[in-house]
Amino acid sequence: MYLCAFNFAKRNTMIKRAFIFLVTVILSFCTANAQYRLIYESFAIGGSGDTSRTLVATSPNQNAALISSADPEEANPIPGIAKHFTYIDYGRDTVFYQLYYSKDEQYFTGYSLNKGNEYTLEKTEKLNGYNCKKYTTTLFSNKMEIWVTEDLKKHRATPSASFGNLPGVIVQITRNGNTTTRLAKVEKYKDVEPIITDNLGQYTDRRAINNLEKEKLVITIPVFHDAQICFNPKLEKSRTIPFDTVLPYSNGTIILKRINLKQLPSHYQIFAELTEQSNGDAYDRTGSIFVIPTSQRTNFLNALIDSVGVLPVFTDKNGEQYQGIKLERNYTPLVELVRFFTPFGVKHFNQYRSLNDKEWEDAAYYKQDVSDLRQYLQGDVYIGAFIGNYDGGGHKISLDLKAYPESYEWKTGDENLWTLPLFNTCNVMEMSGQNYGKFFETDSLTVTFNVPEGLTSLRLRYLSTGHGGWDSGDEFVPKENVILIDGQPRFHHTPWRSDCGTFRTYNPASGNFWNGMSSSDYSRSGWCPGTATQPVYFDLTGLTPGEHTITIAIPQGQREGTYFSAWNVSGVLVGRK
Repeated sequence: MYLCAFNFAKRNTMIKRAFIFLVTVILSFCTANAQYRLIYESFAIGGSGDTSRTLVATSPNQNAALISSADPEEANPIPGIAKHFTYIDYGRDTVFYQLYYSKDEQYFTGYSLNKGNEYTLEKTEKLNGYNCKKYTTTLFSNKMEIWVTEDLKKHRATPSASFGNLPGVIVQITRNGNTTTRLAKVEKYKDVEPIITDNLGQYTDRRAINNLEKEKLVITIPVFHDAQICFNPKLEKSRTIPFDTVLPYSNGTIILKRINLKQLPSHYQIFAELTEQSNGDAYDRTGSIFVIPTSQRTNFLNALIDSVGVLPVFTDKNGEQYQGIKLERNYTPLVELVRFFTPFGVKHFNQYRSLNDKEWEDAAYYKQDVSDLRQYLQGDVYIGAFIGNYDGGGHKISLDLKAYPESYEWKTGDENLWTLPLFNTCNVMEMSGQNYGKFFETDSLTVTFNVPEGLTSLRLRYLSTGHGGWDSGDEFVPKENVILIDGQPRFHHTPWRSDCGTFRTYNPASGNFWNGMSSSDYSRSGWCPGTATQPVYFDLTGLTPGEHTITIAIPQGQREGTYFSAWNVSGVLVGRK
């Protein structure tokens, strides 16, 4: 980053004088002397992609220039787009960069023009009809080749303020030999309105203005803010669920919110952004962010309001029952957005222990791409959060959905995503009697599903974590998950995380052992204390339309006394029509 040319916090008088000077310079454009208007085109060399255009207006006395986009504005733009204007004051060696959102909302920053690049003069040659000097430099590890001419009556013009300190008019810039910005058109014109006023809006430092510009483009949807998830049998569950109200269920270990989400264009990438802090619980706990599908007559919402007994039941070979874990004719299981695990007591227990060479983190942070599940994040949506715990203080979480655009056009109705939730054994109603997924000891999980006509691709989004927190429990023993399609083994996957020691500073309450290890350091079956489990994708492209079965088989460990192992697996089919 270049240093700002002025100390804006302390030299307001200098700012005003600089603006008055710059306005005077630009007003001189309206004299009898002609000024130039130049159009630059940027494109990939040898590519067939889009060409963007930049407009540069220059003054005849070489004192100022304006850089702006020459591309037509989108007819239906996404929210948060600013107009960008870069004003170069050569006389004052200053660049002013402005974001213009409306006449009531504008921001600008300023920095020195001449601090930054060092150039090497390579040679003199003719390019596009102009006598040019070719310079080379590096910019953020990119090799830049720049051709500059003084043929245009000693005017100065650049499509990028990064190279504004070169004399003359830039004819071409090539980056790394593969992208080019080239002077395409030069016009003379007179009698124009001033292109700058004495008010560019609110001053913001250069780093902050870059962050501001990006943040404005991101659609942020707050879901939970500092919401408590704890164990409290005295909490009453609500039988009605109004919009935008956080409600506790399952003795406080689930919180639920009903929100209405606008459909986004398919080019937006959607992320779930979550933070967690201990509010009294010292242990690593299973957590889940999920959506409740409500299109079926029987759904998980009924279980939260009434009891877990309303859910369809799977009975294993030992006669144990598991409620609401798989797709049925009249039931769709929970759609799991994020499987996460709390660390040992982050925030609440920070003051109880110290490490010689480390500082405890203030919160656990998780961010996961959930774009594949966007079908369940539009319209009337029930979003829940679960943390299994037995503590009256429990945990506090904050959750936002963040959508990042990949295009400047707002266009809906082009969605071609198809999804089908198949299974979810994560027992989020643990405190209301929903059984742990421990049936893999003697059984497997089989789901029947239908593939519609016209799918161009099909994948299984799969999450799997093993649990059983004693020495030989499945939490600490790698176990191969076998996925069978129509009875035939198709995929083999062993969930395992061997990097848990990376997250030591999130685990102040973790047990420490005689050998120098901490409990949070040990490798685990697909998770670590303080991390989110990453989904694994299995390609099912080519599966014919019609009825099929999927089976999950895991060699779950044997019970030892009151100890048992369990597996939390969830799967959603994702395809495109």
